[in-house]
Amino acid sequence: MKSIFVICLFSTFLGFTQTLLKPDRVFDGTAMHDNWVVLVVDNQISYAGKANGVSLPKNTSEVNLAGTTLMPGIIEGHSHVLLHPYNETDWNDQVLKESPVERAVRGTVHVKNSLLAGVTTMRDLGAEGAGYTDVYLKKTIEKGIIDGPRLLVAGPAIVATGAYGPKGFHDGVTVPLGAEPASGVDECITTVRRQMGNGADLIKIYADYRWTPGADSKPTFLQEEIDAMVATATTAGKYVVAHAGTPEGMKRAILGGVETIEHGDGGTPEIFKMMKDRGIGLCPTLTAGDAITQYRGWNKGIDPEPERIQQKRKSFKMALDSGVQIVFGGDVGVFTHGENYREMELMVDYGMKPLDVLISATSNNASMFHLNQLGSLKKGFLADIIAVKGNPVADISSMKNVSFVMKDGVIYKK
Repeated sequence: MKSIFVICLFSTFLGFTQTLLKPDRVFDGTAMHDNWVVLVVDNQISYAGKANGVSLPKNTSEVNLAGTTLMPGIIEGHSHVLLHPYNETDWNDQVLKESPVERAVRGTVHVKNSLLAGVTTMRDLGAEGAGYTDVYLKKTIEKGIIDGPRLLVAGPAIVATGAYGPKGFHDGVTVPLGAEPASGVDECITTVRRQMGNGADLIKIYADYRWTPGADSKPTFLQEEIDAMVATATTAGKYVVAHAGTPEGMKRAILGGVETIEHGDGGTPEIFKMMKDRGIGLCPTLTAGDAITQYRGWNKGIDPEPERIQQKRKSFKMALDSGVQIVFGGDVGVFTHGENYREMELMVDYGMKPLDVLISATSNNASMFHLNQLGSLKKGFLADIIAVKGNPVADISSMKNVSFVMKDGVIYKK
């Protein structure tokens, strides 16, 4: 069942539908072009190029998108579809007091909000205590029961025994955890296999974390444990990503063969060079730290930037200088679903060029996530296409003004 946002503008020709999209300009995933159009036949792009270079099939519907930039759908690299902002409900209380059923209902709203904001694909990096609920959300989207982006899901995620929360209880109290604990090579292998068998598209591990509340993060898994988890996943055609912010945690994850490092706050030039040399991407999640710092009392734009924000600026600049591939992903869920554009604004504010941000959020993320038919407006690619009012290369804040959303050839917003 499609939502009321699905608009049937298509006409039929020999069993196919044809739609010509006519914006002011087109960003194709790598470059911006004027006087371009895009022709969609059924759920694929049939043509993307100069307006005078296309031959239109009979009964082609035309969608006038004057004043907009047409571009591939956004590929969100780091989300938690079952979380909502911590200034609404603390993370501990979400895990301990909101049932998986309630969180699933919230998740249906979250994925729809992201879709209507132009996010047509999302990596969900951990259900945070809700088991495999993200797997089932993915299935309901694929079945057409609810509207949402294409999902790549990690399921529960994997933490070293004793390292994750909720914490703060005496040793006689057992509480649900935000991820699945494992220790030792054998148990790590078993946990990866169980998660893949239950529907995880990828495996997320925590290479470092706080052992006690309020403490500094320290490495968690041993090198041999990380090596074993990566080998287990890659043997099955999956891959591993790592939450890591300390130099040693990042180093172990890199040596183990993960494909992306999430956060990377404590990265050094040497660490980022290792990542670049091995083709490992950095997902900096700038907005998560920005949002949490505001939740804790920082009046952004009025107060001086706290040390945490200053440090993040420095580490992000180091990453940019190193040439490591930047993965667009804001840790949405920590902040409001549908406001994914905030990460793009911060990436520019922290020193990245707007065009490079758009590339990161489309073609580069598609390449990094092995999505061979997404992220670019090219003949034969799937028709995940959005339009934003204005020109985001001139003003990245234009990304908050999404006026058109098509996913798999279906229009969800017009």
